[in-house]
Amino acid sequence: MKIETFALERWMTRYETHVAYDIAESGIAPLSTRDLLDLLPEDDRHGALDALLDIRLGYSEAPGSEALRSALAATYCATGPDEILVTTGAIEANYLLFNTLLDPGDHVVAVAPAYQQLLSVPAAIGCEVSRWEVRPEDGFRLDLDALERLVTPRTRLIVINSPHNPTGATLDADGLRRVYDLAESVGARVLSDEAYRWLEHDDGTEPVPPMRDLGPLGISVGTFSKPFGLPGLRIGWIAAPADLVAACWGARDYVSLSPGKLNDALALIALRHREPIRARNRRIIAENKAAASAWFAANADLVAWRAPSAGLLTMLAYSPDMPSLPLAN
Repeated sequence: MKIETFALERWMTRYETHVAYDIAESGIAPLSTRDLLDLLPEDDRHGALDALLDIRLGYSEAPGSEALRSALAATYCATGPDEILVTTGAIEANYLLFNTLLDPGDHVVAVAPAYQQLLSVPAAIGCEVSRWEVRPEDGFRLDLDALERLVTPRTRLIVINSPHNPTGATLDADGLRRVYDLAESVGARVLSDEAYRWLEHDDGTEPVPPMRDLGPLGISVGTFSKPFGLPGLRIGWIAAPADLVAACWGARDYVSLSPGKLNDALALIALRHREPIRARNRRIIAENKAAASAWFAANADLVAWRAPSAGLLTMLAYSPDMPSLPLAN
C-alpha cells in the first residue's frame, strides 16, 4: 500500500513536545498513574498497586483481557466480550476495519474534514471516496440530506465521526438512526469513530447512543485517549458483530499482535471509574470553553468561532490573509 503523508501527525510531532503552551492538543488534560489509583477507595489502593507491580510483562491475551472486553461490552446494549477487540488506540481499530471491510473499487462515503486516516486509508486501498462535507456556510452542520445524495447502491461503507473532529458538530439520536437506515437501504455498514464519546458538555444534553447499538451494520470505535485523558496507554477498541471482530483480530496478528498487559490493566481501572473522570472532564471543558469564549469575544477582529456542542474541538475562522499552515507555524 502506498499512502500519502499523514500531514497533521507530522506537524504535531514537530512541535508538541517542544512548546511551553499547547493549544493544538485534541484530547483532555492527561491523567497520571497516581491520578488513576487515587480514583480507588483509599483502602484498595495499596492492593491495586501491588497487583500492578506483580503483573508479569509477557504477552497479553491477543484480543485484550476478558475483564476489559467484558467491561467495554457492558457499555453497549446486548454486546458480549466476543464482540469487542482491544486495539492499539482507535487508529489501529480504524486501520484494521478499513483493511478488513474494503476492496479496491469499493465506494466509501466519509465525513470531511476529518482525522486524515478516515479519508486517506480507504483511498490508499483503492476505494472511491466521496466526501460528506461539513461546511462553515452551513454552520458546521452534519447535513443528512447531503449524505443521502452521496450514498448509492455501490456504497459499501459510511464513515462518520460524532462528536465531529474538528468542528464539534454532533448528530442526535434521530440523525444517527437516519445514517444507519441509509446504510441499511443499500447493504452498507456504518463505521462510527466515537473518539469523543463521553465528552458531552454540562448543559443537560442527553448522550446519543453509540452506532453499535443501532443494529448489526453498526460499528463503533472507541479510545481511552480523548475521553479518559490516557493517550499514553495506546488502548482503543472495536465494538462490532463477532464475525467482523474475529476477522479484524486475524488481520491484527500481522500488526501489533496484542495490547500491552500493563496498559490493559490500567485501562480497566479507568473504565470502572469513568464517572469521576467524566465529572473532571466536564469541569475542565466548562472552564476552558468560558475562557475561549471570552478570548474570542475580545479578539473578534482577528478570529471567530462556533462553540462546539460536544467534544473538545472547534474550527476557527481567522481574518489574517495567509494560509493556515504558515499561520500555525
